[in-house]
Amino acid sequence: MRLTVFWHNMYEQFGEAYAQSLAKDYVIEGLGSRTVEGALADGVAAKEVWRAVCDAFDLPAAAR
Repeated sequence: MRLTVFWHNMYEQFGEAYAQSLAKDYVIEGLGSRTVEGALADGVAAKEVWRAVCDAFDLPAAAR
């Protein structure tokens, strides 16, 4: 998954402003207790980060 697709998915699910805030501030246990931004900066694949977001927020299967 490309980062552009990742961010498109984030904006689609959460809206642009909330997606940015979530990525910066929300610590996700499935990402090793890191934020989305932290995980991406540490080199975690965008697809893996997206799956962790989906799990953390119980997004519907269609979003995954």
